[in-house]
Amino acid sequence: MRRLVLLALVLAAFIGWWVVLRPKLPAAERGRRLAERTGCFGCHGPEGQKGAANPGRTDKTVPGFGGDVMMFAKSTDDIRAWIRDGVTPGKAKSETWQADRKRGTLRMPAFRRRLSTNQIEDLVAFVNASGGPEPEDSLASQGLARADALGCVGCHGPGGRFARPNPRSLKGYVPSWDGADFPELVQSRTEFDEWVQDGESHRFASNPLAHFFLRRAALHMPKYRNHLEPGDLDALWAYVEWLRAAPR
Repeated sequence: MRRLVLLALVLAAFIGWWVVLRPKLPAAERGRRLAERTGCFGCHGPEGQKGAANPGRTDKTVPGFGGDVMMFAKSTDDIRAWIRDGVTPGKAKSETWQADRKRGTLRMPAFRRRLSTNQIEDLVAFVNASGGPEPEDSLASQGLARADALGCVGCHGPGGRFARPNPRSLKGYVPSWDGADFPELVQSRTEFDEWVQDGESHRFASNPLAHFFLRRAALHMPKYRNHLEPGDLDALWAYVEWLRAAPR
């Protein structure tokens, strides 16, 4: 009987530990990692931001996933078609585009038979996050601009949407602002302000285990208290709220 109780306790502890530690990567980050493994960055450049030269083509370069992609894909369905079929239905009907494609040295492959439907959707999420819509709300828009100016996007990725690797941290990556990890780290606006100003929330600072993993990680959240301008916290919070409310 005691052995059964002990076994049950060990199993419960293991399940609890697994729930805490299991990765909760957002689709955009899964797509980014998949794009790297699949070779997308060979043509579209590092993280898809600067395409390689493409001799023979009128546009001369492979499009990046930022502003360039909107010249080729006008919607999420177009992005999906590019990845799945190597071309959108509209471009496939264009003789001019087909001739231009044949002249190009580099050609977009079709991944329909190489990737699963879920993998393609992750890539779509990655491309959308790389050059996706920005908030129309002025305060949230200001928050996005300040996040860029303060260097937040260096670790959290463009728009705070990615989860870059962070060796020796609890889950091995920097959490994204729109991911499932965020509510575990930031339970209120007060905690958000603490993270931004002090690089750590009071709740985490008072928890020895949480504090251990924060100190152990390769990348540490900076303390921005002396670098913030009046209104920055309100603007940054407005952007995070907008991002988390945006449809996936």
